[in-house]
Amino acid sequence: MSITTERKSELVEKYGKEAGPGASPAQIAILTERIKNLTEHLKDQKKDFSTRRGLLKLIGKRKRLQTYYQKQDPTAYSALIRELGLRR
Repeated sequence: MSITTERKSELVEKYGKEAGPGASPAQIAILTERIKNLTEHLKDQKKDFSTRRGLLKLIGKRKRLQTYYQKQDPTAYSALIRELGLRR
């Protein structure tokens, strides 16, 4: 369900640039990967309500980060959204 350390470091390398893992784009990319994994899990396990709650919390956190990043750098935000394949 969770992402591997290697995958996480790949995402930080690609989206974190010089700011590292704490950069907003890196955090958004990591959360997006985790959300995709949990969505696949919930397709099989329809009654796993505790995981569903965790998924909704991750979605809310990603939404707040997206709003922050959009205010900071709108052009980079739109490029990130296109790269990750997110709607918003």
